[in-house]
Amino acid sequence: MDISVVIPVFNREHYIERAILSVLNQSRAPQEIIVVDDGSTDNTPRILQKYNDRLRIITQENKGVSAARNKGIEAASGTWISLLDSDDEWLPDKLKHAGAFHENNPHYRIFQSDEIWIRNGRRVNPKKKHAKKAGRIFIDSLALCLISPSAVLFEKSLWEEAGRFDPAFPVCEDYDLWLRITKREEVGLDTRPLTVKYGGHKDQLSRSYPRMDAYRVQAMARHLDDETLTDEEWNALTEQMVRKLNILITGAQKRGRETLPYWRMLQTVKAARQKRGL
Repeated sequence: MDISVVIPVFNREHYIERAILSVLNQSRAPQEIIVVDDGSTDNTPRILQKYNDRLRIITQENKGVSAARNKGIEAASGTWISLLDSDDEWLPDKLKHAGAFHENNPHYRIFQSDEIWIRNGRRVNPKKKHAKKAGRIFIDSLALCLISPSAVLFEKSLWEEAGRFDPAFPVCEDYDLWLRITKREEVGLDTRPLTVKYGGHKDQLSRSYPRMDAYRVQAMARHLDDETLTDEEWNALTEQMVRKLNILITGAQKRGRETLPYWRMLQTVKAARQKRGL
């Protein structure tokens, strides 16, 4: 199992070194470590240069995390990709256990480990709804993202077949890709917590986009006409779209924001459900 590690980074001078060291200190070394600097303007480039003999550094103008991940994966020579966000870190045996999991479960083309969550410097327990699951998880993944970029490994060929990360999504780009993958693939799960996921800091991307459900609805809308979905999957998809659109409409009305696009999408979904007798 040859693994290429891909770390996208933009202005993360306070965290990137921790992420890099967590990979360099793995008990099982990856085939390569690719860091894509997405146009950083802080001290990030200088920090990367400290490790330029042990990393493959790619620089590009700022295009967002999807473009950065895609750039790194495109350049990867490994058949397997392991992502790590620049503000997270791995425990030392992350890749060793990944290799063992793959040997014992070779049928999975995508799998992930569990995580330890740190929020504002304190460990927190994820809620029940965030619990990772194995197998066919498309339906479970509709409500919120259940695959963590910093915990997942997947075949590079699967990423190519599924259509890559979409740069049009400033957030929820991972949710979008995982839906495209989970509707066709089973997902494996190593229940050991091998990734440390940090949150709560001011530059966390999700803080800049309070209406993330709007992007989740866009991602779900791509599957409305997919005839390969089972009746159960399609019903769950449209139920979740109706639920999220109603929440978006209510929130927009309270704040005096535009609601027409949400109303139009809601009517489209309801009409599709009525056509199916739901």
